Amino acid sequence: MAMDSEPGLRRQAIATALAAELQRQGQDGAIDIEALADAVEVALDPPPPMAEGKRPSELNSTNDD
Repeated sequence: MAMDSEPGLRRQAIATALAAELQRQGQDGAIDIEALADAVEVALDPPPPMAEGKRPSELNSTNDD
């Protein structure tokens, strides 16, 4: 199975999330199962990217003469 397949990408996202969370928790010396579950959930359904740029009303234009 190729890693660019949907199951491969999903598995990679889970592994990456678990590795990052376990590394973070290893610094504290305890394992938090709920935090692991949250990390996997975010990896499987990431939040949408924040909008970039500004609305026209938020611009500070000085060429309105």
